[in-house]
Amino acid sequence: METRRPARIFIVDDSRVIQMMLADMFSEIPSVEIVGTAETEDEAIAGILEKRPDCVLLDMQLKRGDGVSVLQAVRPKAPDIVFLVMTNNEGEKYRRACMAAGACHFLDKTNEFNKIRYVIDGLDLGRK
Repeated sequence: METRRPARIFIVDDSRVIQMMLADMFSEIPSVEIVGTAETEDEAIAGILEKRPDCVLLDMQLKRGDGVSVLQAVRPKAPDIVFLVMTNNEGEKYRRACMAAGACHFLDKTNEFNKIRYVIDGLDLGRK
């Protein structure tokens, strides 16, 4: 029997309200653990590389910097981390840039916020 541990999630969003909404969403799921949050590109890169989460929920627009830069900095050093980009910039050019930089999923926060939970549930995270 394979042992499972909670999926370790790191939230990167410039809005504390969104961070709290996501934390509340995942607090109801025992198989998910929030291991950190960040609001800026520098905080995100340092926190993700320190915590080595299974998954990062990443906003495109940050207080200082952007999600694509976070992806470009972290992916080469931690290729196993799953990045799920959530943004209000749902245009195809943003989707292509994020996917090219290593994102696994790209969701529009305005219309697809509630899908985040289902995407996380569908990922094979938390295996030891």
